[in-house]
Amino acid sequence: MTVRQAALAACRVTSKGEKHMEKKYVLEFKDIRKSFSGVQVLNDISFSVERGKVHALLGENGAGKSTLMKILSGAYTKDGGTISFDGKEIAPKNTNDSEKLGISIIYQELNLIPEISIAENIYLHRQPEKYGFVDWKKMNRMAKEMLEKVGLKLKPQELVGRLTVAQQQMVEIAKALSKDLKLLIMDEPTSSLTDAETKTLFGLIGSLKEKGITIIYISHRMNEIFEICDSYTVMRDGSVIQSGQLQDTNLDELIKNMVGHDMSQVFPKHQPRIGEEVLRAEHISNGAEVKEVSFYLKKGEILGFAGLMGAGRTETFKAIFGYDSRRKGDIYVKGEKVNIRSPKDAIRCGLGYVPEDRRREGLVTSLPVVDNIVMVKMENAMKKGFYSASKAKEISSRFISSLMIKTTGIFQKCKFLSGGNQQKVVLAKWLNCDSDILILDEPTRGIDINAKSEIYQMIVDLAESGKSVIVISSELPEVIGLCDRVYVMYEGRITGQLDREELDQESIMHYAMGGN
Repeated sequence: MTVRQAALAACRVTSKGEKHMEKKYVLEFKDIRKSFSGVQVLNDISFSVERGKVHALLGENGAGKSTLMKILSGAYTKDGGTISFDGKEIAPKNTNDSEKLGISIIYQELNLIPEISIAENIYLHRQPEKYGFVDWKKMNRMAKEMLEKVGLKLKPQELVGRLTVAQQQMVEIAKALSKDLKLLIMDEPTSSLTDAETKTLFGLIGSLKEKGITIIYISHRMNEIFEICDSYTVMRDGSVIQSGQLQDTNLDELIKNMVGHDMSQVFPKHQPRIGEEVLRAEHISNGAEVKEVSFYLKKGEILGFAGLMGAGRTETFKAIFGYDSRRKGDIYVKGEKVNIRSPKDAIRCGLGYVPEDRRREGLVTSLPVVDNIVMVKMENAMKKGFYSASKAKEISSRFISSLMIKTTGIFQKCKFLSGGNQQKVVLAKWLNCDSDILILDEPTRGIDINAKSEIYQMIVDLAESGKSVIVISSELPEVIGLCDRVYVMYEGRITGQLDREELDQESIMHYAMGGN
């Protein structure tokens, strides 16, 4: 095909017979600027996104990615620069404006109402009506079709609050697909999905591309970026560092551009000094997701728990920590049988628990850093029987320094911290309790690669100081690179145990799929 023929092929004739050139780029940012309280967070951001492609937006937490996407979605207003979408300059004033243009965003922190049904969440403010009333039958039928598209076998009438985090994530995706889409923004869409659900999502993304829908994909999982994305933009400290086609770059170059230096060793070197047994669980059951689980943990050990979603890992440790009153089975701490009926009992036994959903279960995000750190063991901040602000400041300042928590100060509210720094605050809370046994459920979920490396180093440091750490993770490289020993679960039972020298993805997946 000649250049002239290619140009003609790119043209289409309108009803009036006018020739119209389809623009290559559906979205173009030019010199976008934004500041908060005098602090510049976006500095002259300029890049373009090709029509019908998947564009990766990369960078550490705090790089400015979310701020830029909130400007595009109408949640924030820009201070300067222009945005062109579908050939026209736009300036959305709210999310309704962007949705009318065909732009939809799925945030990492889900935006669903737990007290209403799946169908109501999907069609909120867009419910079909009949004779002036909501047509429930039609809405539930439409919602069921959307759920089937994302591979969820759930009743549309089910309350969202009863769903797992992964199921809620898929409902968010179904909600986005129910709209007239031209551009879909996905922020860490697979952070709580199983491998099977991730494959379903990637299939959906492929279908959307075939329909000419453009996707901006934000993820810290670099293997996903190379699997499904066509092009990329790297941001750092509010500026664009590099843009291009993924086929023209590699993982090392991307990471270096994201963090500003080489990351040759993501997982720190670990010389385990494993001692005596500190925790033993025998025949733990909860009458539902957990069935006869038995394991042991030793001093100074990093013990992994792997498995697919629904395997019962989180439920096992919620039962052990006293969240689940239905628990049966025996627990021994340092050789002594203990009766844990509540989290208070677990804390008295020296256990600490960092939950999967840190924002809802691990923090009070409306409170400042200092309150979150001291809240579980307030007596540490007491003087002569009264709360001491100076002692609380001393404790929190010590942890901010030792854990390198990036914050404006002890009184900054946790909701304004990045994901990695929120996770460090939750960890500080349990270190303030002097917990000997730390249970970390998905400790790096939704955290950028630099913050992940810092969390890994903390885990290793804790183990080498004599603490015992249990890591529940869906990321196989994390389990393999970090843990001394791994239990694998399937449908509520432990199907395999692997020592460090036996750890590889094939072996873990064998047990995770029910092998024995």
